[in-house]
Amino acid sequence: MKQDMILVLDLGSEENPRLAREIRALGVYSEIHPHDITLEELKALPNVKGIILNGGPNRVVDGVEIDVSKDIYNYDVPVLLADHKGDKPWPADPAERKEALSNFVFGLCGAQANWNMDNFIADQVELIREQVGDKKVLLALSGGVDSSVVAALLIKAIGKQLTCVHVNHGLLRKGEPEQVVEVFRHQMDANLIYVDAVDRFLDKLAGVADPEQKRKIIGAEFIRVFEEEARKLDGIEFLGQGTIYPDIIESGTKTVKAVKSHHNVGGLPEDLDFQLVEPLKMLFKDEVRACGKALGLPDGMVYRQPFPGPGLGVRCLGAITRDRLEAVRESDAILREEFAKNGLEGKVWQYFTVVPDFKSVGVKDGKRTFDWPVILRAVNTVDAMTATVEDVPFALLQKITARITAEVKGVNRVLYDLTPKPCGTIEWE
Repeated sequence: MKQDMILVLDLGSEENPRLAREIRALGVYSEIHPHDITLEELKALPNVKGIILNGGPNRVVDGVEIDVSKDIYNYDVPVLLADHKGDKPWPADPAERKEALSNFVFGLCGAQANWNMDNFIADQVELIREQVGDKKVLLALSGGVDSSVVAALLIKAIGKQLTCVHVNHGLLRKGEPEQVVEVFRHQMDANLIYVDAVDRFLDKLAGVADPEQKRKIIGAEFIRVFEEEARKLDGIEFLGQGTIYPDIIESGTKTVKAVKSHHNVGGLPEDLDFQLVEPLKMLFKDEVRACGKALGLPDGMVYRQPFPGPGLGVRCLGAITRDRLEAVRESDAILREEFAKNGLEGKVWQYFTVVPDFKSVGVKDGKRTFDWPVILRAVNTVDAMTATVEDVPFALLQKITARITAEVKGVNRVLYDLTPKPCGTIEWE
């Protein structure tokens, strides 16, 4: 990269991502590396202007306090110790932290504030072309933020050398498969293979009520479909993936336990033998969105809310039936439309509908009905570890209820989930 870099070395802190983000917010690129980085590895990193040793509660490993090597202390760039415990505490106040960081990054290290999305895109285009050469890349394009931004970046870098495969498993939200085709095939002129696998997925899921079993079937079937499409293509040597920086950080370091293991396409047979192209792997989520905007993707794609991998499959509770799945899709579309009309789109972190596998008695057009309820969920969170419920105006809830009960087939009640996390989770399954 052409950008100047400040290196954060992990000495047991749980605040490494926060520190790296604060440095990037100053306009200077930053990466997190383990404490036992070697001098050779350090020298291989481009434009390192300074090093921050980020200590914290996990600094003692197996009874021994970890430290960097003497070579790192003696390296010819300024070194700062930021300890989140002990005798050199890092400021807690945001303004003080910003001042301390600015003094170090600009004053002591002389770094330039040249980290921005245009520079990032230009550098990645160069790196992708260097890595791929005249070979071909395959990308599973779900329509989610990460895969869409990777697709746009790869199109900019290598154009028709990229083949995108969009698998419609029938569990996407209303209008999403059509949007993927419109944006990538028609607007961005990408090589896009659209696979209608709706019947295949729903037949496999018929009668399966256990949420984990549903997840496994959806994941395994996706890999099979993608593998079949990959085998039809000649000369593919690379696989594009939407890995982002939190995926790498959450998978653990030597001093921070793994939060969860991440895999994007994961589990592909070894004989497919692709090299990975992961141009977003050093970006945080908000930076991925900024990258998508800079590449010209529509807001509806860039600011798409978090969506579970199994899609509506875990919002159609219990065994999935086509009619109940349609009730989830249609009610979700009404909720999203009304939130957008009333200024809640972008203000509320995640909102969706759930349809459980039971019915209740009701009255429609003067006749007794026996139909499903629709549950509305709208939550706010910073880290998805805890979540609060959005205080949606009652008049808006009434409007949404009237529309769903009038427009969605097989529904006669609407409920609002008031449970925060904990003790409820964000999703129902």
